[in-house]
Amino acid sequence: MAHEYPLTLSWTGNTLADPYSRDAVATAPGKIAIPVSSAAEYAGTVQRWNPEDLLGTALATCHMLTFLALCAKAKVEVTHYDDDAISVLDTLGKATGVTEIHLNATIRVAPGTSKAKVEELFHKAHKYCFVANSIKSKVVMNPRIVEA
Repeated sequence: MAHEYPLTLSWTGNTLADPYSRDAVATAPGKIAIPVSSAAEYAGTVQRWNPEDLLGTALATCHMLTFLALCAKAKVEVTHYDDDAISVLDTLGKATGVTEIHLNATIRVAPGTSKAKVEELFHKAHKYCFVANSIKSKVVMNPRIVEA
């Protein structure tokens, strides 16, 4: 069954202004607005979220939620999760895109938890993460498992 997630992206400005604003606001019903822009390298506002940030965030969040669900199902006790994810924007030939996303998660687990099992579930989550299944970027996963 398909699900829809509507959003509105609103920009106001003048493209003839030099420079013109790249700032916009993303909204969705019942959710907190997200101030967005282009990356600072592309004349955007550094304090606002850019597409590169949001793509990396979408993947990292989806991967984490899928991983936590797999751990809950497998009765693996995870107590904390931090991911220092990195989106890499590069130009290959004439096309620019996010070519890689690195997931550098630190995962806290209960003492005595099998680190091999946690790593297996971390990599398995990639297979079931719908965002990972929706993008063509290379995803580099570097989990660090720490006992609590």
